[in-house]
Formats: sequence, C-alpha cells, structure tokens
Amino acid sequence: MSESTRIVTVNLEETMKTAYIDYSMSVIVSRALPDVRDGLKPVHRRVLFGMSELGMSYNKSHKKSARIVGEVLGKYHPHGDTSVYDTMVRMAQDWSLRYPLVDGQGNFGSMDGDSPAAMRYTEARLSRIADEILSDLDKDTVDFKLNFDDTLEEPTVMPSRLPNLLINGASGIAVGMATNMMPHNLTEVIEGVTAMVDNPDMTVTDLMEFIKAPDFPTGGIIYGMEGIREGFATGRGRVVLRGRAEIVTHGGRDTIIITEIPYQVNKANLVIKIAELVNEKRIEGVTGDGLRDESDRNGVRIVIELRRDANAQVVLNQLYKLSPLQTSYGINNVCLVRGRPMTLNIKQIIEEFIKFRLEVIVRRTKFELRKAKERAHLLEGFLVALDEMDRIITLIRGSKTVDDAHKALTGTTFNLSADTATLIGDLTDQGVLKGVYNLSDLQAKAILEMRLQRLTGLERDKVRNEYEEIKKTILYLQSILDSEELQRSIIKTELQEIKDKFGDKRRTDISFADGEINIEDIIPNDDMLITISHLGYIKRTNLAEYRSQSRGGRGSRGANTRTEDFVEHMFVAGAHNYILLFTSTGRCFWMRAYEIPEATKTSMGRALQNILSISGEEKIRAYIRLDKLTDPEFLNNNYIIFCTRDGVIKKTPVEQFSRPRTNGIAAITIREGDELLEAKLTNGSNEIVIATRYGRAIRFPEAKVRPMGRTAAGVSAVTLNENVADDCVVGMVCVNPADPEETIFVVSAKGNGKRTDLEDYRVTNRGGKGVTTIKITEKTGLLVALKIVRDGNDLVITTRNGITIRMAVADLRVMGRATQGVRVIRIDDADQIADVAIVEHEEVTETEEISTEVGENVEDVTEANADTSETTEA
Repeated sequence: MSESTRIVTVNLEETMKTAYIDYSMSVIVSRALPDVRDGLKPVHRRVLFGMSELGMSYNKSHKKSARIVGEVLGKYHPHGDTSVYDTMVRMAQDWSLRYPLVDGQGNFGSMDGDSPAAMRYTEARLSRIADEILSDLDKDTVDFKLNFDDTLEEPTVMPSRLPNLLINGASGIAVGMATNMMPHNLTEVIEGVTAMVDNPDMTVTDLMEFIKAPDFPTGGIIYGMEGIREGFATGRGRVVLRGRAEIVTHGGRDTIIITEIPYQVNKANLVIKIAELVNEKRIEGVTGDGLRDESDRNGVRIVIELRRDANAQVVLNQLYKLSPLQTSYGINNVCLVRGRPMTLNIKQIIEEFIKFRLEVIVRRTKFELRKAKERAHLLEGFLVALDEMDRIITLIRGSKTVDDAHKALTGTTFNLSADTATLIGDLTDQGVLKGVYNLSDLQAKAILEMRLQRLTGLERDKVRNEYEEIKKTILYLQSILDSEELQRSIIKTELQEIKDKFGDKRRTDISFADGEINIEDIIPNDDMLITISHLGYIKRTNLAEYRSQSRGGRGSRGANTRTEDFVEHMFVAGAHNYILLFTSTGRCFWMRAYEIPEATKTSMGRALQNILSISGEEKIRAYIRLDKLTDPEFLNNNYIIFCTRDGVIKKTPVEQFSRPRTNGIAAITIREGDELLEAKLTNGSNEIVIATRYGRAIRFPEAKVRPMGRTAAGVSAVTLNENVADDCVVGMVCVNPADPEETIFVVSAKGNGKRTDLEDYRVTNRGGKGVTTIKITEKTGLLVALKIVRDGNDLVITTRNGITIRMAVADLRVMGRATQGVRVIRIDDADQIADVAIVEHEEVTETEEISTEVGENVEDVTEANADTSETTEA
C-alpha cells in the first residue's frame, strides 16, 4: 500500500444514517414539497423563472418547448430533461391545474392519458395569471441564491400576488412524508383571504363561509362535507368526488350521459372499467352497444344507453359504487414553512400567505423608495444646475479635463433660488434653508452628461414637475412603511384586481351526504300534494295550486298523463315528512317528501323506477306519512295495519320500519294471486272499517288483530261476495270511535258519494261479510274509495282522465249508509273516479278554474227508497 494513501475509519451505521438524512432532506426541501408562500416546488419555480428570463410573457409569441427545457436544464435544474418537460406540460393542462400557469400550443396530452408531443414539436409561453406569480420579481422582493454551478442566481421563492397553493393545490411524495393539497376556486379563496386580512381572528368555520370546498378543474360533484370540514380544520381529511351524470329519457328508454369525470381520473380507463363491469354482469341493464365515448374538444360526453326495463337510478348508483366515476381523495396539507415541512389547516395557510405578502410589500416599497430617492437626488442636482447654469458653464469651461470639471463641481458651494430651496427643502439634509447646496459625485456626473436641450425653459419645467411628483411618491412610500394597516389595504386591493381579472364561478358542485345537514333549515315545510299515477309516475305540487269548487262542478285539468295512465294515489304531506311507500308485492320503500320531484299540477311527473329500486311489475298501493323515525316511544306504541285486495289484514309495529334501506324491505308476505291494497297508521286502540267493491263494509276493533312481524302473511278481515268473481276490497280506514266528528265517506266510480255516521256501522268480529255502505246501481257504478272525513276537511277528487275537483266536506250532508248518495263530480261516460284525497279546508275564491254549469239536478236518493237489508256476520 502506498504511503500516500490515507485510510479514514468511519462508523458505517452513522455514515449511512447521515447520508440518508441528507438525501431525505434534499428530496423534501428541494423536490417533493411546495412552499407555503408561492405554492411551487423548485422545478415549477425554475421553469417559470426560466421562461421569464427568456421574455416569454403572455403577450409575447410562443417559443419552442425544447428551448425552454434547455434554458431551465442548463442554468437552474440539474436533472433530466423529461422531468422539466413533464412539469411544463402539466402546468399547461387545463384538466390538471385549476388555473394553468403555462399557455401551451400543440399537443399537450389529453384526459385519456395520451402523452404530449415531443418538446421539439410543441410551443409555450407564460399564461396571463402566471405574471401575477412573477410580479415584482425584479424589485428585491425575494431572496436569490446561486444556481447549481454558482454562476447564476435564481429566486428562492416567487413574490406571488395570489395564493397559488390554495387555488392550484399540489401533490408529491417525499421520503417519510407526502402531500396532497386540493385546488380551490380563486374567487372564493380571495374573498376568504380578504376577510382574514380584515379579521385575523377568524375561525376555520368563519372561513368556510367564503371558501366552501375544493373546486376541481374537471368539475364534478363533491359528495359529503364532513371530510372537507375535517381537512379545513386539521389539514387532513377526505374528499369524495363524483362525476356529473344525468338521466335522459327518450322514446321510453333511459340514457345516462356523463359530462364531467372526477379529478385525475383517466377517461379512457373509466370507459374500459365500465365496459368490464357490464361484461361481468356486475352492472346490468346496459344495452349491447350502449356504451360510447362521444367526447370532443367541446367537453366530455360518455353515453350509456339502458334497456327499457332497466332502472336508471340503480345503474347510476352502481356506477358510483363500482367504477372510478366516484373517487375519494385524501387531504394532506404538508408544505414547507420557512424550510421545514409542516401540516397546516386552511387558516394557517392563509396566515402564512398574508405574512409573506406583507414582507413582499415592505421589501418592494423599500426598493421603490430607494429608487425614488436616487432619482430625486439627481433631480435636485439638475435643479441646482438650472439655478446656477452660468456659473456651472464657467467652471466646466475652465477645466482642462473631465476629472477637473467633476472636482470643480463637487468642490463648489452653489446658491439656490428661493423657489428651489422651498421645493427641495423637505427631502434633503443639506443647508437648503441657508440657500446653499453642494453637489454629490453622482449629481456632478449627471450634470456633466446632461444634454444642452435640458437648458430650455420647457425642459426646466419638466424637471420641476417630475421632482414634485417623485416627492409625493416618496412621501406615500414612506407612509406605507410606517403603517401596517396601509400594507394590509394594499394586499386587499391587489387581490381584488386579481379577482376582477381571473375570478370565475365554481366548477365543482357540492352535494351534502345524508345526515350532514338539517334539511329543515333550507327547505320550507310547505304542504305538498303528492300524486302517483297508475303507471308509476310520481310528483309533488304545492297545495296552493289547487282551488276549491262547489259540489257538482266539472273540475279543472289536473295531471297530464299518458293515454293509458291515470292518477291512482293522491295525498298531502309536509315537505319534511318521511313517506313510506308500499308496493303491490308487499315491499316498503322510504322517501322524504322533498326528494320527490316537484312539478306543476298539469305535468306527468317522474317514473318511480328512476327513483326507487322497484321492478316494472310492482305498483305503489299505499303510503304512510311520518314526521320522524327517531322517537322510540312513537315507534314502539304505534302500528301499521295492512290490508290486501283479498281481505287479509296484518298489524306490525312502526319500529320495524324505522331503518330506511335503499333497496326496500319486505312489509308483508303476499299470497299468490293477491296483492297489497292499503296500509294505515294506527295507535293500537282504533277500529277498522273495510269496504268492498260491491258496496259492503265491515267494522271491527283493531285489537282483534294481534301484532305480527314484517314477513307474516296476516289473517282474514272480511269475507268477499262469493256470487261475483270480481269482488275485492277497495278501501280500509282506521277510525277513533270516541271522535264524534269523524264520518265515513264513500264514493262510487260514476261520481256518487256520501257521508255516513260511524254509528250506522255496527261493531262485529273480523272475517264477516259486513253491511251495506252504498247502494250499487248501474248509474252509480261500483264502489272505488272509502275515507274518513270531518267538516274541516276538503275532498280532492281525481278521475282517470286527469280531471281534479276540490270541494268542502261540509257541503255534503250526512246520509244513511244504504243510500245511493249525491253527485259530487260530473264526469263523462267514458271516465270514472280514480282516487280521493283528504286535505285541510281552505277558503279560496274561485277565479282560475275551469268550471261548467251542472247539466242536471243533483239527485238525493232518500233512505226510504233504498235497500236497507243487511247481511249478518257469517
């Protein structure tokens, strides 16, 4: 071994630890994490600075990307050219950055993951908003450091006038840590920053009044705010983002059209994933060739055509659940604060930005003040020279060399005119008040270089005017340095200018998840008339749209339905009510009344299959309105009574229906050939009245039916007429025998109806044939509805042709149960009653409804002419 060889003994463990820590800090500080002040990583900062040095502002022509990469690579960023070009490309993609910092020309990739063209083919320049990040860079606003070979200087941070970290976000993986910061809307962020400049004690909750949520460049819909609130408050949270899709119905077939996809989701991969789910039968209902990507330069458009029997809402929910159409993002606000990685909440990020802007404004003001004072100093020399021009010319002419002239000027004391002494007296420390002035080296040099044209009278005035203006500027700049309040005002003014130039609307909507908000606070609890048609179209209409008419009127045009459709159910509910819908097969579904599509009284509504997971064969047969599902006392002491068309009855506690499920639950087991007819809410001590199609009714205590589970089939309630094949139950009501105001109301298919006292129906055991409740004739038609009414109610009667009439119950007198009743609505021969709803009485002057005179006298058939025969319990 050579004697000159030096062997240094080191501890391997310590050396590896030190080397790894150095490497880690290099990656953390110099590569992966953004600076909280300008929101940029070193590579982004170097690309923008390199483009600025090349003079590639937004109002200049584009230049080759290869030239930009070469500039950055050779001067500031000692890494691969791919990293520089990829960085510049991403800053030019409007689907990657909410506010792109580079204006690209050429192929810069696509949302499908297509690679950009090579750097020799594309061109770029700075975007307009990037100028706000680079603004005042030449005014000593930030520190500079030497580049990698110590030959040039580069900025350590950009003097950004806008909070770039919040509006564009950032993501990166360092060693032992990572960052993932969401983009936000510039208008909202600036409003939040401005508010915090005025009130530094604002809380995160206060800031959320301005900054609602992240705002992604690709739009979409944020689903749920809980994770965002946590992210805003702690710096760590979760955002659930859905693509924007709508269900379009055309020709009886539904189509799902996706117009926006989640942020950073590859559109081509999304289409492939949906196709795989369809092929694997995990998503059903899509036609064979029904998936198409029709996107173009105008925007995203993915079309999914469904089969006629498919439930569009179910398919869309499956897309959200199984495909990247719904994606979640982790909020992890890690950034560099004074060179150290820290996790910040949104308030702390804004605080650091405001603190940085105050530093920039102070440094910029000091720079501008220094420059202003230097210029004022030269102007003072010009003013002195103009006052003593003859003497100065004599001194210059008497000098042999320039140096001699310079010494002569600086060594002479000049006399000032009174005007000049007054003008410059505020800014100079010389003996101006004594009327004398000594020139400095800079002033003497400037005078020697002064052109003769400055000696003209006009030029003399220009010098004086310029000095007066710069004097005002110096005083203003000094006032800025003396007042932090004025500095904060400048921050707000600059932010307002940026907002006016670049502010835009949110692209990403916000959808609150269930349970996150008190819906009663934002939706008025108005009474709604909810209608469900025979073919399953549902809607809600404000009750005020319906007006009261006199008994026997023609009614007004109600819902427009298909030729073969008609309104089958109509009821009133508050907008906040829970609506339990029971299908013909015995299943129960939940809806809030405000979730039902709102429409006018003449519109058809929306198909239930697009809202609930029901099959095409199921029909809504009954409904129950509940105020809430969280009161244990109510849930355990009240029941739902079910009745089928074949006369089977069952009672189940409400508690078993207090946990809503998207796909519904079994409410009653229906026997073959039967179907659910009615469901009523009861307190356990009421009585049940059930009516059949051929005009008979039975009354029995509710206690005759014991409580059963949801899957039970029930027991017999009434015996149907064996002499006719089509007899069935048409209605069931729960009555309070202690309430004397309640009366039984029945109506027949041809428009005859009547009220009868409950006492006219004797109490029997369940299972009997009942007694006559209305005399059925060819003129009256079969019985279609049975209701409980009182004088304070109104009847809203709807026919199969969509005619609706509202009338006061008080206009109908109480009659015997075996009469034919009176004509309550005049209908055409081909029409018949579809449903009757009971609402609270409202005095309204009829001014708008379509009405006609009654064509014949209303018939009141007395009890003496009626068949009063009864059939006793079998």
